[in-house]
Amino acid sequence: MDHLRYSGLPFEEQRAAFLAIVAADPLLAETLARVRALALPDWLVVSGALYNSVWNHLTGKPPGYGIKDVDLFYFDDSDLSYEAEDVVIRRAAQHFDGLALPVEVRNQARVHLWYPQKFGQTCPRYMSASEPISNFASKTHAVGVRYDTDGQLELVAPFGLDDLFSFRITPNRVTDNQRTHEEKGRRARECWPEIEVVPW
Repeated sequence: MDHLRYSGLPFEEQRAAFLAIVAADPLLAETLARVRALALPDWLVVSGALYNSVWNHLTGKPPGYGIKDVDLFYFDDSDLSYEAEDVVIRRAAQHFDGLALPVEVRNQARVHLWYPQKFGQTCPRYMSASEPISNFASKTHAVGVRYDTDGQLELVAPFGLDDLFSFRITPNRVTDNQRTHEEKGRRARECWPEIEVVPW
């Protein structure tokens, strides 16, 4: 199987391939349908469940292989309290009960409040669910999808898709995330040995 068949293609061709793979993946299709029904403000499914599913498809692995959870971002700055986010997290837990993968829900309007304590460095105050993707430790992982108002899958990919389709994990040095880049790279290579991890 030619796992690099989309590498180097124009972005629009890669975008079409990416969205087709995501839409055809049974785990992602059900997850996205449920997320849409949850109707969170400015929501976005991001990161691992997406790019791992693409790699599974291209290497002939079963849906869900190597995927720990689904990361679901939303943005609501009307109430920045932990309690308000916790209400959403509890509602989501009930809503996603029975899904094959756990869904981790986080309000991106609140990240700047807890990030310094957890990671020891400051974090910008985000203004949307898609903005944080540009700060992910690896450009390869900076992907998100959601349904637009017409019910079509919409892609957010600030660095494009060529790294992803080239099985190349490329660092994003906008923040000091070397450790995260290296850890995720090591873990990915255990599941998909075809991957190249670009040094920080």
